[in-house]
Amino acid sequence: MGLGIPCLSIVSLYGAFLRRSLASAGLSSQSLEIDSGTTIFFWGPSAACGTKPPLILIHGFGPHGIWQWRPQITFFAREFDVYVPDLLFFGHSYSDSSDRSEVFQAACIAKLLQKLGIRRYSVVGTSYGGFVAYRMSEMWPERVEKVVIASSGVNLRPRDNVELMKRAGIENIEDLMLPCAAGQLRTLLGLCVFRRLYLPDFFLNDILDKLYSENRKEKLELLRGLRLGRDDNTVNNISPLSQDVLIVWGEHDKIFLLEKAIELSKLVGEKTRLQVIKNASHVPQLENPACFNNIVKNFLCGML
Repeated sequence: MGLGIPCLSIVSLYGAFLRRSLASAGLSSQSLEIDSGTTIFFWGPSAACGTKPPLILIHGFGPHGIWQWRPQITFFAREFDVYVPDLLFFGHSYSDSSDRSEVFQAACIAKLLQKLGIRRYSVVGTSYGGFVAYRMSEMWPERVEKVVIASSGVNLRPRDNVELMKRAGIENIEDLMLPCAAGQLRTLLGLCVFRRLYLPDFFLNDILDKLYSENRKEKLELLRGLRLGRDDNTVNNISPLSQDVLIVWGEHDKIFLLEKAIELSKLVGEKTRLQVIKNASHVPQLENPACFNNIVKNFLCGML
């Protein structure tokens, strides 16, 4: 009689490595009920001493917070109190509310920080997280000090999604942003990274099972609940921000083309800087973390 051998999960092993890395950087996994029916899970300083400036890292669609920000967390934790919340319906964050807009996401993160006693902070948002960071900065300029919008088409138009689907060779945007088959995930990765690499189906299926399968219904509703991007007239969507703003983009981004970054830099405000990272696509914080980290650090420290 043969013995059953459990399948090795590379994703689970790397997840354990991520958690150890963050613990070594002085962060711990925490949760807070911000109101009845809404709980936010996040990684933050193990001991809130308040001696360093707070920095909030907001993830995009796909794997939740620490998977998208590990190189930034360990880098910035030296000089900042880094907080990495899981947006609602990512990781273990959850709400009974039926609101699926990025405005509600922004309000929940702002409420989390308020309950933690953090009155003023800087935010960095990538992709979908950039929509949330923009809304936080727009609604609470007295709380948000500096803003980094990375690879995030806040100035999205409906026709941009149509063009994206053509580039991806798909009929529904949900099949790209929320893949449920190895081939769909391979297509998404091909658009997100500049240097192509082959990943076998068993590894892609492991990623899908561990990082994409939870709360699929609610995540579909989040895509449809975006308030930004509904109007073809971007000027009507975007209000200039009062803060210093940094826009960081991969030169070869195929999700949000570089032309969106150039346009956004003109819409967001007079105190906006645009930095383009070469040989990178939609996730420059992972493709070239050293360059990304130094650009953002120089901006936050007033050297850019």
